[in-house]
Amino acid sequence: MNIAKERRAIESALDEYRRQLDGFTEDAFATTPPIGGWSYSEVYDHILKSSLGSSIALERCTHNNCPPTKKGMNFWGYYMMLTGNVPPFKTNVPEAVAAKVAPKKIEIEEAKNLIIKVRKRIESTAQLVASASPRARWEHPRLGMLNASQWFKFIRVHLQHHLEQLDRIRKSFGA
Repeated sequence: MNIAKERRAIESALDEYRRQLDGFTEDAFATTPPIGGWSYSEVYDHILKSSLGSSIALERCTHNNCPPTKKGMNFWGYYMMLTGNVPPFKTNVPEAVAAKVAPKKIEIEEAKNLIIKVRKRIESTAQLVASASPRARWEHPRLGMLNASQWFKFIRVHLQHHLEQLDRIRKSFGA
């Protein structure tokens, strides 16, 4: 994995999230789309808080602060790492995780602040990925046990996936 390339892709995705914020009114940001599901606001809340949580798991791996395990990724973990894509069907987050990361409606200013926090976390953890032990792994609820570089790639793939979701929401509004 090319860490610099992944980091540029993460930064690019965050730039796009930030750019899109300038096009929303508070009302539009919080409105549930005609197709149902999450509002723009809820997508932002989910993706940015998920990215922060993933960066914590990544950092645990870089400091080898993980319980010892011989387990690795599961089938979907390998799928995502190989293809660089989220599986091509809708999945439900496990119940235990859903309760912790249920998206809420946030305001545009909070989304801007979360983008800044994610950028700072990426900046501080990216430089640690290369020296992290590939055997230090932290569990992802859908993908199995991921090491630091896999968590880094997951952050990028997940950010890009939800940009596509924002596009679907926009199309459902006819914009």
